[in-house]
Amino acid sequence: QVQLVEGGGGLVQPGGSLRLSCAASGSIFSIRAMGWYRQAPEKQRELVATITKDGSANYADSVKGRFTISRDNTKNTVYLQMNSLKPEDTAVYYCNADLASNRYPSYRDYWGQGTQITVSS
Repeated sequence: QVQLVEGGGGLVQPGGSLRLSCAASGSIFSIRAMGWYRQAPEKQRELVATITKDGSANYADSVKGRFTISRDNTKNTVYLQMNSLKPEDTAVYYCNADLASNRYPSYRDYWGQGTQITVSS
C-alpha cells in the first residue's frame, strides 16, 4: 500500500515562511511528477506547483517568486518552501504524486491527507 504523508503545516504571520514536506512510502515502483495543490474554503482545489522527476518545476502565477518546489528522489519526498506568505495563501495543502506501485504498475494519482496552512496576524 502506498501512502503520502505530509508535514510542516501551521499558523504563520503575513510575510512569514513555512516549509512543507511530503514523503511517499510503501511498495513503490516509480514516481513521475510530484506536486502540491491547495483548497481554500468554498473554492475548488487548485495547482500550486509541480516538479518532474528530473527537476523541472511549474508554478501557479499566484505563487511564482515566493514558493519553491523541490524533491529528493532518493527519499521519494517533495518539498514546498513558502516565503512571503499572504492571507490569501490560507488553505489546505495537498501533496500529489503520479506513481506506479509494485502491486498496480500503471501510473495513477495518489494524494496526501492534506495539511492546513493559515496565514494571519
